[in-house]
Order: sequence, then C-alpha cells, then structure tokens
Amino acid sequence: MDLHAHWGGRARYTVFHTDYGDGAWARALQDAWLADPARPARLHIVALATGLLPGFHRIPQSDARLTLTLLAAPLDTALAQLGAQPDYVYLHGVAGAAFARPLARIVAAGARLHGAGLDGEQRAALQAQGFVFEGDDGDNSGHAVFASRKPRLTVPPVLAPAHRRALVVGAGLAGAAACASLCARGWQVTLVERHPAPAMEASGNLAGIFMPLLSRDDNIPTRLTRAAYLYALRAWRQLGGIGAAIEGQACGVLQLARDPAHAEVSRGIAREHGYPPDFARWLERPEAEALLGLPAPDGGWLFPQGGWARPGSVCEAMLASCGERLVRRFGAGTISLERDGADDGAGEAAGEDAAWLARGEDGAVLARAPTVVLANGAGARSLAQSRALPLAALRGQVSHLASHSVPALPLVLCREAYLAQAAGGITCAGATYDLDDDPQLRMSSHEENIARMRGLVSDPAAAEGAPLAGRVGFRCVAPDRLPLVGRLPDFAAASTTERLRDVPRHPGLYGLLGYASRGLIWAPLAAELLAAQLEGEPLPLETALVDALDPARFVLRARRAPRGPQDVA
Repeated sequence: MDLHAHWGGRARYTVFHTDYGDGAWARALQDAWLADPARPARLHIVALATGLLPGFHRIPQSDARLTLTLLAAPLDTALAQLGAQPDYVYLHGVAGAAFARPLARIVAAGARLHGAGLDGEQRAALQAQGFVFEGDDGDNSGHAVFASRKPRLTVPPVLAPAHRRALVVGAGLAGAAACASLCARGWQVTLVERHPAPAMEASGNLAGIFMPLLSRDDNIPTRLTRAAYLYALRAWRQLGGIGAAIEGQACGVLQLARDPAHAEVSRGIAREHGYPPDFARWLERPEAEALLGLPAPDGGWLFPQGGWARPGSVCEAMLASCGERLVRRFGAGTISLERDGADDGAGEAAGEDAAWLARGEDGAVLARAPTVVLANGAGARSLAQSRALPLAALRGQVSHLASHSVPALPLVLCREAYLAQAAGGITCAGATYDLDDDPQLRMSSHEENIARMRGLVSDPAAAEGAPLAGRVGFRCVAPDRLPLVGRLPDFAAASTTERLRDVPRHPGLYGLLGYASRGLIWAPLAAELLAAQLEGEPLPLETALVDALDPARFVLRARRAPRGPQDVA
C-alpha cells in the first residue's frame, strides 16, 4: 500500500486492515513511514487478527510514535467497538455487506479505502454509505474515497507543545504508569507525591500477584482484567522484564478451587472457553497436587505466565523510563488544586494560559499544567474537584512470615487469600479486607491471614510460633469494583443528562483511580487508555469497556437512583 501522497505532513494517521496475517504488510508500512521525510508525526495501525484471546490487544512498540492494536473479534463487532477514526481502510477477505454502515460511522472525512475482491453487494453497500469508487462506471476498481457530508465523530485536536504538559498526583502504580505513558509520547510531566518516595501507600507491599480473572459469562471485569494482564506482561518485558528490571518471579500462579461446586463451575469455564494452555489451564486434583507437592482436593487453575512482583520496583522501572521529561516533587504533603485562567463556554481551556495549579499546605505553587491526572487513590477524596466520587478505602493487612516457617512453594498459591515467597527469605500471606481505617498492624488480622494460609497449604501447624511482621495498606475501591479512567465529571454542574458524552466535565482534569487489588496489572493499560484519549489515538479497549470505566458513570447512576420518601412532594 502506497500512502505517501495521502499521509504527507499530517500530525497523525490511522490505518485499519481486516487481515493482520503474519504482520509482514504492517512491518513494510512501518518501514515506509520511517523512510518518508514527509511522514505523519504518528502512525497508528489497527488490524483484525487471529490466534489471540478475544478482545483488543495493544502491542507495545519500541518507537512511541507508533501504535499497534490487534482486534480478536468479528469485523462487525470490532467496528462497533472501535474507538478510532481510520484514514485508510484495507478490506481483504471480508464476507457479507453488514460492515459498511459501522465502517462509515467511524472513518475520517476523505478516508481512502482499498477493497480486495469486493463483490457487487459490498460495493453497493459502501456506496450507499458515502464511499465513491474510482472509475465508477462499471469497472471493478476496488479503490474508493469516503465523501459523505454527514458529521464525523469528534477526535481531540492535536495538542500544541505548550499544552503537552501534565501534572500527575500520586507516585504509586497508577501515577507511575501515567508518567511513563505520557512521557513516552513527548509530554513534560510533573509528578507530585505527598510522601518522600514513590510507592509508599497501597503500592508499597513486598509482593503483588499478577494473574487473569475468569468467568463463565466473560463479563466486563473478566474482559478488562484479561486485556490488562496481557498488556502488562508485554509492557513489563519492554521495561526489562520480571526478575531483571522488575523484582519478582514469573513462576506461575495456582488458584485452588474453594469446594467441589466451585470446581465444577471451573470445569464448565474450561470446556466453554478453551483457553490456550499458556494462559490458563484447569488442573484436576492429581495434576494439581503433583505440581504443588501439597493437597489440592478440588483441583485448581494454573496461570503459567502469572507470578508476583514487588509493586515498588514496577513503579521505579516505569519512572526510570521517563528520563528528563519527568520532574519529581516528592514530600509535598497535602495539596489543593485550583484553576488558573479562563475557560470557554464548553468547559475547555481558552488560550494557552489556562492551567491547573497544585498548591502545598503553605499555599506555595508546587506545579502548574493544563492537564492534571489524579492517581492518588483514596487521597482523591480530599480534593474539592473529586470529593463527590464514590470512592472507599479498604484496609488490607499482609503478614510477613519467615519462609522456613511455611511449606516451600514452586509458584504463587491463592484461593480466598494468597501465599507468595517474596525476596529476602520472606513469605507474604494475605491480605485482609477490613472496613476500618486503622493504619497499625494488629494481631487479629495476622491470625486471619495465618488461618487462611494454613487452609491453603493444608497444614494446621504452618507458621506456628513464627515471628509476625507485616504491612497495612488501603485499597481505593469504587462501588462496582471497576477502576475510574478518564476525564472527571463536574457533579455540581450535572443536570438530568442520560448519556456519558453529555455529562459536564472539569476542564483538563482526569482520573486513574479505584484500582482495588488489581493495580499491578490494571495500571499500565489504564494509563495507555488515558494517554490515547488525550492524544486522539485509537483506543486500546472496546468502547463498551471504556464506557464502563468512565468516571462519569457515577453521575448517571446518581440521577437514576430511586428517590426516597423524603423526596416525594
């Protein structure tokens, strides 16, 4: 495909292809892009692919100016869920003509199309949606231009360098991932953290577990976690890998069934979904026990690519990747945010002077930027602009046990709790889910962790008399247990809107919040999604998942909630 004349001088260019195949055409396209002095500043490739787990797959690239998104879905489904505006479309081996309408809904004005082997019905359907074929006088040319005058979907404008500045609040997993994604795209980022170092709150545990989530109905949490898990594995390899740049082990995770009924449900999931064995494999009792060396009476799920990582080392690796584009403001204490400069009537910044200010407790300005990303977990509840978000802090205590006091494990073991052998001769057992705000270690939580650990290893004497240490952290959790990713709503300005796109938003204020117990794997993909939204890139997730993560969903739910007796006139 020769796109030189069409893409020349553009800030960004998106190609959609219906057959990724072995990727040879995509690599040739990248080479042509790199060799063209008039190339677009950024190239985005989106393609249907086979041999992948269902869903969208963002594949990290060594050149941050390039994105590759592979879609493991039927064409019609992929187009309906694609958050992108293709400038060039290549149709190859497509069946039927139902794709024409959803394709026309998303393509850019003036988009080019090449169709290999289109039949008469397909050409007619494309023409009806606004595609004009070259030499359209009866020959079989497969080249067309999209000439419809219907309004196009709005894509964020390409930001001027002065606006590619962000202030990120919070230096845990969410904030470090935000810094990494934005700096890779050329943004200048100031990271403000109330503690003197990164990962000192919920991201400060010695070991975090990474594994996918399975369900019979492949629901939204399952699909999100699968996409995030696979993206995290790829992103960590790019950072240097688990066990190298990142402290941890990709030793596998065995999730034991709770009881015979749970095991039967798991067998059904294994039959219905047929997961690749390197992703998830159901093990019956004999195989699970042979692997574990301990009783596994009801079998369990093996996740061969899972394991554990120290979240703080993941934060350090992500922040190190930012280079000189990142400015760190640690030890900032409690901050406040205020808007400096005028906004236009649509709530967007007017002029280059409109920005957010972060002020310290003494009123001094710590940082100033047009864009703010709140990645400070439950700390977002202390800021006026995000106070109305329904976030809760759940206490979690992890017990640190001497490794010699518990059975040696070849992998991470989990069920209602987890057991992971972290570095330094310490085994981590936990974690509790408590509703109080006690930051101190307490014996009752240790006893709860040890009781669950003994159930996992089927040894009532495990860790008997062992010295007890540990750590307390607070998970930031939303009512639906899904993260908040995107531009934050202005609750005070919201009226009776019923659509996410109509909810008033704070200008330039975004959130990466509510990661609960899955921050280790949710953080990289959530940051990638937010960066794609800011840059107008193809989104790395299906739009149904993007909407499910939109912080404004809570505005709509509040409007739809039934009114109590006090509201009746």
